Amino acid sequence: MNGIWMDLKVATRRLRRSPGFVLTVVVSLTMAIAANLVVLGILRSTVSGPAGLAIADRLWQVVQKPQGFIAQSYPDYQDLKTRNTVFSGMLAYRIGEAGVTAQGTTRKSWDYEVSGNYFDVLGVQPELGRFFHASDEHGLNSAPYVVLSDGFWRSRFGADPRVVGTMIDQDKHPFTIIGVAPAAFHGTELLIWPDFWYPMVNAPEVNGYSYLERRYNHSLSVLGRLKPGLTPQQATENLNAIAGQMAKQYPQTNDGYGARLVKPGLFGDQIGRAGQNFVAGILLLALLTLAAACVNLASIFASRSADRGRELAVRIAIGSSRWRVLRQVMAEAALLAAGGGACGALFASWLLHWLSTWQPIAEFPVRMTVEADAVVHAAAVLLAAASAALPALLTARQVWNTDAIQAMKAGTMRGRMGRLKVRDLLLGLQVTLCALLVTCALVGLRGLERSLHAPVGAQPEGVMLAQSEMKMGGYSDSGALPLQKRLIEEAQQIPGVTAAASINEVLLDGGGSTAPVYRAGTTDFRSSNSLTAAKFFTISPGYLQAAGTRLMAGRDFTWHDDGHSLPVVLINDTLAHRLFGNEPAVGKTFTQPGPKNYTVVGVVEDGKYESLGEDPRSAMFFPLAQNPDNELTLVVRSRRPAAEIVAALSTMMAKADPTLPVTIESWTEAMALVLFPMRAATVALSVLGLLAGMLAATGIFGMASYTVSQRLRELGIRVALGAQRKQVLRAAVGRTVLLLGVGSVAGLALGVLGSSVLASIVYQATVYDPVVLGGALATMVLIGVAAATMPARRAVRLDPAQLLREE
Repeated sequence: MNGIWMDLKVATRRLRRSPGFVLTVVVSLTMAIAANLVVLGILRSTVSGPAGLAIADRLWQVVQKPQGFIAQSYPDYQDLKTRNTVFSGMLAYRIGEAGVTAQGTTRKSWDYEVSGNYFDVLGVQPELGRFFHASDEHGLNSAPYVVLSDGFWRSRFGADPRVVGTMIDQDKHPFTIIGVAPAAFHGTELLIWPDFWYPMVNAPEVNGYSYLERRYNHSLSVLGRLKPGLTPQQATENLNAIAGQMAKQYPQTNDGYGARLVKPGLFGDQIGRAGQNFVAGILLLALLTLAAACVNLASIFASRSADRGRELAVRIAIGSSRWRVLRQVMAEAALLAAGGGACGALFASWLLHWLSTWQPIAEFPVRMTVEADAVVHAAAVLLAAASAALPALLTARQVWNTDAIQAMKAGTMRGRMGRLKVRDLLLGLQVTLCALLVTCALVGLRGLERSLHAPVGAQPEGVMLAQSEMKMGGYSDSGALPLQKRLIEEAQQIPGVTAAASINEVLLDGGGSTAPVYRAGTTDFRSSNSLTAAKFFTISPGYLQAAGTRLMAGRDFTWHDDGHSLPVVLINDTLAHRLFGNEPAVGKTFTQPGPKNYTVVGVVEDGKYESLGEDPRSAMFFPLAQNPDNELTLVVRSRRPAAEIVAALSTMMAKADPTLPVTIESWTEAMALVLFPMRAATVALSVLGLLAGMLAATGIFGMASYTVSQRLRELGIRVALGAQRKQVLRAAVGRTVLLLGVGSVAGLALGVLGSSVLASIVYQATVYDPVVLGGALATMVLIGVAAATMPARRAVRLDPAQLLREE
């Protein structure tokens, strides 16, 4: 131990004399290790499930058999809860929004509509007051209670403990605040933090309609708490036995019904698996960045060992053991790795804490609890140790194979491989990894550019959206229609507006609903008899022009398409082909449960409705006058500057009803939720690519500088004998340029092989894009030129007379 302590003291003194070297190594390791720890922390949070729950390991979400179908109906939830024998408790919830009036102001807030046993099943205890329970429910609208989240309590009520027992209005309906949830609990979805919870038996009066009796209305997430000693497989078998009974009992709605179990937290397997694959792909690239940093560190240590060749050879010659010499070199690597690991862990902890408080989209409560737990800190220790291992092993080979006599003669330390071969290998590997990561970064940037210009069945540019949940102002569906018509007419009169209309849910804002479609004349509405499931929207006349959606056949709606006329519908091209093949769709009919027949009056172009990456899917549009809806989005197309239209719309909406909460933004801003994964991927890949580029520049500069410094005498003689500038440059940096080219090509080849990984991260990822290939090669050339310029200038400006006199 005394020997090790002395080695560390000597290593510390040596490192003090090289502050630039220490700073370069520590900063490189800090950034690389922090990147890995941040991604690892995010990945752990996506796997571990909702935060703040002691029973997270026994909590499972019950979803339907088809992949991605995660929602259940309330009657199905009740049957599963009462008939199963594998769960100690089952709860249901769904995410909604409401206008909350408190302390004289009304603001849009996000809520969880939950079953009465929600908190009891989860085992959560209140921070203040009490929670509601199943015993508080006595039928519809019988439990007007609200539990606030800790964040909402602090931001809206100033953390006043006297808030318990006071009243708030939720969409003009009074509710009593009975408690505050603990600060660590943010609901049962990782990404959506609610402002409050209330019993779903009171949802009908808030929403203006009831889903509690509708077995075909699948809008609830259902979680079960598995009994001790039982496996998910046993639970799945039990649930499917119940599902079989329900299919026989309710053939119209439950035909083919089945259940699966998935881990909760990321909306089941709707985004759970894709989200985890996304984070795992980023983690793989982050590990490659750390590998590049380790190779860079090894290259630097190889150079230092070579420069200290005479000193180390003298030590060996006078009797010092090779192990003792090696131990001193390894002590330096260990100190640097420990510094980089500690700084990386601290930086990662700060970044993870910041991510937990960051709300990337102001209109949505999108957040995630990510903290540096014991596993993350253990990973920091392992990554730091691995960072020291590679340089230590390479240096060990050099020291162990040193010929002391030859090293003292030559002034450098050579092993069997030769120092240039080792350095060549390290630089080539480093450039390869850099080229791969730069390629990935460019793929991300290119994917983001594609996503912003992807065909979505509309033209969002130049469109402003004024969105309001009119139920927050106490309007029913039918009661909202007169005001909606007046707002549309007034918006059309604003100077500079070319078109204005409304839709209940704007395309690509993360929402939307689906409904089954049947052949005309169908009377058996089992799901197996449906032709397809289609997205559906409610629009006003003029929406197609305002949105920039092309009408391919037939006509648009008019205000005469109201409750006194035949039910009509617009369908997209995909639905037209699925219903009627290649026959003209206009004038034909189809049926929906009721039964209710709809006549197709027009066909519109296909679009994107939920996500940019979705396959072509069916969609249908119903006229607002026949299907009133209190969800309002004014779609206003104008040539005027956005700020002027925002001001005009704000004034118009305030005059119409000052109590209505209104959000006014451009259509591209409203797509922020859909574009968020793409932007996150682009930022992550760009950061990794930038870090890799910095490491490659450091490695290229180091090798070029080292080559020039070691060959100064030779280069001076060449200049004295009349060598041309090209010849001197070729001798000085030719090998470096060759390795840069070979490594760049190898990195691009790895990018091609890793296309499947990129596909899980980036929208429409392709490495074969000429812009990506050309950009990656140009970036590597620029990095190489910038890094090798200074050593090259030093080589061509040699004064051979002065150099030879110094020798």
